[in-house]
Amino acid sequence: MCNSCSQAGPSRRSLLLGGAALATTPLIGSVAQAQPVSAADTPEAALKLMTEGNERYVANQPRERDFSAGRASRALGQAPFAAIFSCADSRVAPELAFDQGPGDLFVVRVAGNFVTIEGLASLEFGAAVLGTKLIMVLGHSSCGAVNATVAALQKGNDLPGHIADLVRAMKPGIEEEMKKAGPDLEQRAVVANVRHNVKRLEQATPILAEMVANKKLRVVGAVYDLPTGKVAMV
Repeated sequence: MCNSCSQAGPSRRSLLLGGAALATTPLIGSVAQAQPVSAADTPEAALKLMTEGNERYVANQPRERDFSAGRASRALGQAPFAAIFSCADSRVAPELAFDQGPGDLFVVRVAGNFVTIEGLASLEFGAAVLGTKLIMVLGHSSCGAVNATVAALQKGNDLPGHIADLVRAMKPGIEEEMKKAGPDLEQRAVVANVRHNVKRLEQATPILAEMVANKKLRVVGAVYDLPTGKVAMV
C-alpha cells in the first residue's frame, strides 16, 4: 500500500465514525426531549386509575414494568396524576398499593397522616405546579399514631420527646369520635382522622380550596387494610 493511501485510510475511517455519531445525535436528543405526560386529565380519571391499580395489587397481579424505561425523560420533569397524603407506616407503600410506577404519584407522608404546614405546602406544589388532579388522604388499619392519640386522650399524655406533639396535633380529628358509643374505637378513630384532614385540605386557602371549587382538584379519604391490602374509600 502506498504512503498516500495509508495516510488517507485513517482519515476516511475518522470521517465515517464521525458521521455515524452525528447521525445518532438527533435520535438521542428526540428521546431525551420526550417529557412525561400525566396519565389522567380529570379528578375522576385519576381516581379510576387508583382504584384499578389497588384491585390489581390486592389480586397480586401487578403490571410488569421496566423501571429503566423512561428514566431519561423523567430526569427532565414530572407529571404525577395524583397525590397521596399517607401515614409514614413502613407497611404501607403507596406506589405498590396502587400499582403505579415512578413519576405517577406525588407522595407526602407523616405519621398519622395529619396536615402540617410543610405537608400542605407540598400538596399545594403538587396540585398547582405539577398538575395533580387528586389528593387522597390515606389512613390505615392498626395505626400506631392514632392508637397513641386515643390512649393519650383516655389516660393522659406522657409520651417522650416530640411524639407528644404529634398526638396533640392529631387530637382535633379524633376527640369527637371518642365521645360516641360503639365498638372498634381505634378503627373509627382512623376513619375520623382521615375525614378531618380531608376537610382541612378541601378548605385550605388560597390554593387548594379554589381548585376544589373549580373542580380542577378533588380531595378524597381512604383507609388501607393491612391484612388484605385493600383500600376502602371513607
